[in-house]
Parts: sequence; structure tokens; C-alpha cells
Amino acid sequence: MHRDAIDSALAARLVAAQFPRWAGLPVVPVALPGWDNRTFRLGDTMTVRMPTAEGYVASVEKEHTWLPRLAPRLPLPIPVPLALGAPSADYPWPWSVRRWIDGHVCTRTRIRDEVAFARDLADFLVALQHADTADGPAAGAHCFHRGAPPDYYDGETREAIATLGPLIDGPAATDVWKTALAATHEGPPVWFHGDIASGNLLLDGHGDLSAVIDFGTSGVGDPACDLVIAWTLFEGESRAEFRRRVPADEAMWARARGWALWKALITLDHPEHGPKSARVAEEVLADHRAV
Repeated sequence: MHRDAIDSALAARLVAAQFPRWAGLPVVPVALPGWDNRTFRLGDTMTVRMPTAEGYVASVEKEHTWLPRLAPRLPLPIPVPLALGAPSADYPWPWSVRRWIDGHVCTRTRIRDEVAFARDLADFLVALQHADTADGPAAGAHCFHRGAPPDYYDGETREAIATLGPLIDGPAATDVWKTALAATHEGPPVWFHGDIASGNLLLDGHGDLSAVIDFGTSGVGDPACDLVIAWTLFEGESRAEFRRRVPADEAMWARARGWALWKALITLDHPEHGPKSARVAEEVLADHRAV
């Protein structure tokens, strides 16, 4: 099913057929509907979340099962599942209804105090890492191997370095990547979010962190992937505060640099994301040189 066919009319039909108590409520796209999932607002208090491809389907039941268990352990709101929709003749995958969370998608210009924001986010991640991992989903294909060793993406990363040529300092990038692969995770597996990015962080009207959303790539494993935001959003004092608050040793930071570099490299030649990816890559290389 093509993602463009997943629209508000389809979402409204599914809701009316499977949850008639909500039939007739307005269904409208949210401002940033998402890539892995399409999200629509349902009435004033709910959302409909629909995977856009088979590869994202595993997250539906995972989030429906685990978000209610994680929520009481966390200092900020996260999505609250209300109902689990079934595949139909019109839509081939499971889908979900969640409670609406008020907030603005995070941008640097909206953040009131970047250092306080870094502190709040670090404290959220620490709390997440302390959540009970019993029977939790081990890192693997369901989370696109976030939380697993970064060597799953070794071939893709090395190919990107070779392909980008003069757009990247190849020897330095290779050194960052080799260092990340050598810095194995020795600690116990813990909960990780898997996609701590500005689009999954909400701000309140004052510009403070108010919620964390989209746990589709979450799981239990190595939390190094959650530190990538140190380079994708933070800098200077806010990056230093984030580093101080997160209990990570140098090996974890080395793996985090590897994750950040991988994502930057594979998007560096993208017409829309390229400039930011180039900046992130340079920040990662500079950070590695300073170690």
C-alpha cells in the first residue's frame, strides 16, 4: 500500500467500522504526519496512528503492550494507547488509537533554555534506562537494530564514506566508525527509545520539554543510540550539560558518535537533509578529535 493512500478518509472509515463509539468524530492530519507512521487527530482528545509499510508494523503491538508499563516510571508524558485496530480490506496492517498529547514539535528557536532542556531530556533517558526490562523486546529487526552493536550498518557506512568522496573527511570518518565498532557494550541491557530526535520531543507553551513521543524503534539493549541528539540538536553548554547528566562512559560515547555519523553519512547527499547532515558529521568528527 502506498503511503500517500493512507489519508484522513481512510482513517475515518477504519475508526467508524471498528470503533463505532468514535464514528463521526473529525479526523484530520497533524502538522507533521510522520514517515514511518501516518498520524491523524481524532476529535479533540485522540490520535490515529497507521504504519506506512510492512517494516513498521512490529512497532504497533510493541507500543500497545509496553507504553502503559513504561509510563509510570517516566518523568514526562508518553503516548497512551487506547485501542488496537485490526487490518481490513482497505488497510493491510494493525493500527492504533492513542490519547492526544498537547505540545509543539521541538525546534531550537522554540526552546526556552537549551541547558535546562538538555537536563530534562537526560533525566528522562536515565529514568527510561532504569525501567524494568523483564520480558522486554530485545534489540533487533523490530527497532531497525537500534540498541544492537552498530556493526549491523558497517557495510552501508563504509560504502557511504567511499561514495561521498570529497564531501567528507574519509580517513577521519573511518576512524570514528572503527572506534565505535571496537567500543563494545559491556553493561546490562536497558530500555532505549531509539529515535531521540527533535521531531519526537514536544515543548509546552513556555518552551520547556513536555513529552516524548514515537517509541516505534524502542527496545532493550545498548542505549548509546539515544545519545545522538548530543550532535543533532545540542552544542556548547547544552551538549556539555547533556553529557554530564547521562551516565555514559567513553565507550558508549564512541558508539553514539558512530550512530550519529552513520545517519549523517547516509543522508548527507539528500537535497533537503544534506546541509544539516554535513554539520552533524563535522561536529562528530570534531568531537572525536578532541577525545
